[in-house]
Amino acid sequence: MESSAEELEVAATGLTVEQAIANLRSPDLSLRYYAAWWLGKFRVREPAAVDALIAALEDEADRTELGGYPLRRNAARALGKLSDRRAVPGLICCLDCDDFYVREAAAQSLAMLGDPSAIPALVKLLDGGVDAAVDVPGRPHLTQPYDSVLEALGALQAKTAIPLIQPFTEHPSPKIQYAALRAMYQLTQEDSYGQRLVAGLNSDDLKLRRVVLSDLGAIGYISAAGAIASCRAENSFKLLSLKGLLESQLQTQPTQLSDPAIHLMRLMDSLL
Repeated sequence: MESSAEELEVAATGLTVEQAIANLRSPDLSLRYYAAWWLGKFRVREPAAVDALIAALEDEADRTELGGYPLRRNAARALGKLSDRRAVPGLICCLDCDDFYVREAAAQSLAMLGDPSAIPALVKLLDGGVDAAVDVPGRPHLTQPYDSVLEALGALQAKTAIPLIQPFTEHPSPKIQYAALRAMYQLTQEDSYGQRLVAGLNSDDLKLRRVVLSDLGAIGYISAAGAIASCRAENSFKLLSLKGLLESQLQTQPTQLSDPAIHLMRLMDSLL
C-alpha cells in the first residue's frame, strides 16, 4: 500500500509517536521542545500525546534568560491543532503566564478549539482598553497579544465583548485595528467593518496587506473577492484568502455551487 505524504514525512524525521511522547519527559530540554512541535506538526491526537502536552503547559525547567517558557509556547501551539478540548483549562491558565508569547499561543489555540468557556479569561486581557494597549519598554510587543485575543473573541462569537472590542478598531497599530475589525465583522456582520478591512489591502506595507488577506479569508467576506485577486501581494497569499471565502460559501450552500462560489473558483484559477 502506498504511503501518504504525511507518513513519508514522519518517517523521514526518524521519530515515532511513542518516542515523541517519551521525549516530552526527557531531561534534555531540546528534545522536549522539538517533541512538542512535532506532535502538533503531525496532528498526533492520541490521548497520551494530548496529556503530555497539557502537562508541558506547566513546565518550569525550560526558561530563557528573559524568563520566557519555550516549551510551554510549543505545547500551547500544538494543542490548538489537536482538536481536544481537554486542553482548554490548561490553555486558559496560560493566559496568566508572565511570558507574552505563551499568552499569545494560548489565545490562538483557544480560538482554534472553539470552546466558549475561554471567553471570560480572554476578555480579562482587554482590561484597561486601548489606553493600556501600549508597547512594553525594551520588548518588541505590546502589553498583551491583543491581535490574537481579539481574533479569538471573534471566532468564539463573544457578543458580550462587543463594547470592549469596538474601541480597538481605532487603535494606533494597523494590525490591532485589523484584528478588531475582523472580530467585529464576525460578531455583527456589519458591512462597514468588512469594507474597512478591504481598504487595508491598499496599505503601503506588504506585511500588512498579507495580514488583511488572512483576515478577509477568515471572515469569508465575499464582497472582497475582486479586491483580494487584484491585491499587490503574492498569489499564494491571495489564493489562501480566496480559499477562505470559498469555504465559507460552501458551508452556507453545501449541496450546490452558487454563482459567488463559481466566481471565486474562476478567480483562483486565474492566479494559478
